[in-house]
Amino acid sequence: MVKVSFDPQDGKKRCEWCLKDELYVKYHDEEWGIPVHEDAILFETLILETFQAGLSWHTILKKREGFRLAFDNFDAKRIEGYGENEVEILLSNPGIIRHRGKIEATINNAKQYLRLKAENGTFDKYIWQFTDYKTLEINVESWADVQTTTRQSDAMSKSLKKEGFKFVGSTICMAYMEAVGMVSDHFHDCWCVRTSL
Repeated sequence: MVKVSFDPQDGKKRCEWCLKDELYVKYHDEEWGIPVHEDAILFETLILETFQAGLSWHTILKKREGFRLAFDNFDAKRIEGYGENEVEILLSNPGIIRHRGKIEATINNAKQYLRLKAENGTFDKYIWQFTDYKTLEINVESWADVQTTTRQSDAMSKSLKKEGFKFVGSTICMAYMEAVGMVSDHFHDCWCVRTSL
């Protein structure tokens, strides 16, 4: 049985992974696993998850405001127009992860996002198809139950790659699905289990 840590501040049991600091606890309590259907947030989260590749989400979360400033508040229409000058400016910005491949992928992914949004009416309609437009509940009794990929994340990854997206492997897609509430996999006695159903 997994040990679910206890926060003496408010007496709530939480998933063990979020207890690094107040920022992480707030993210866990107020965002992670809560269904998102707003295209702008779905796009922002997808971009942040692509930057997470090879890193921890906590690292990205600490820089989220820096990313928002650097990428025009994740305005996809502005990002798709970025050229080499904007890439060089971003590469010199310490407020973000300065990785040329991920920056260039962001520009590319903005273009693909706008195209899919136009084709489907909303990006939400496209992206939520992979869980049949509902939250996939995964019972997590111990760390052994934590899944880094699922058949749904595999399908999302395959589709996004086919659509021309970059840095969208199945593990990144799984993390994305958790972040936007397509998957709910809080530990079984975390207080958020009740609110995520």
